[in-house]
Amino acid sequence: MKRILLVMAISAMLVTPALFAQSTDDDHLNHGEIGAFFDFNRLAHTNTNFYGAGGRIGFNVHPNIQFEVEGAYDWNRNFSSSITDINGNTTIVTSKLRLVHGLFGPKFDIGHGAFRPFVTLKGGIVNFNTSTSVSGTFNGIKNGDTNGVFYPGGGIEGFIGWFGVRFEAGDEMYFDNGANHNFRFTAGPQFRF
Repeated sequence: MKRILLVMAISAMLVTPALFAQSTDDDHLNHGEIGAFFDFNRLAHTNTNFYGAGGRIGFNVHPNIQFEVEGAYDWNRNFSSSITDINGNTTIVTSKLRLVHGLFGPKFDIGHGAFRPFVTLKGGIVNFNTSTSVSGTFNGIKNGDTNGVFYPGGGIEGFIGWFGVRFEAGDEMYFDNGANHNFRFTAGPQFRF
């Protein structure tokens, strides 16, 4: 009986390190990511570039799959447009158009290591807002107009420990009288937790 207990104790001491050999020092860093980014949008409807800032947070549901939520605000762009009333009087109005984005969806990592390419499919909304004293539309965009968005994209991110950098590009399609395709690019730091 003593020999059986001794063999079991020695076996337990030898097997215990092997059970924990799969966990690494980085396991506490693989629960999710949080980051900020510079946001560039090419709004095809107005043929205009928009610049802004945003943030995202993602949580891992699998080592290669992460669900992300992100939001961005694109700063005002000044536009001048002429408005003609029913009497034939023309007024030139300066308006400021700004965009607010909100997206949610999965990110799929393709590979492992310090540099990882990825693809993403997100859905959400984009809000167009103009600050003008004249109600109505600006180049066909209604003030306060919110539209559904589908965003397929991809990019690459690189990490050294808990700190990384992410670059992403895609087509932010909003739906208003059909799909409107707009190029989007984001870049910024990411932090693992």
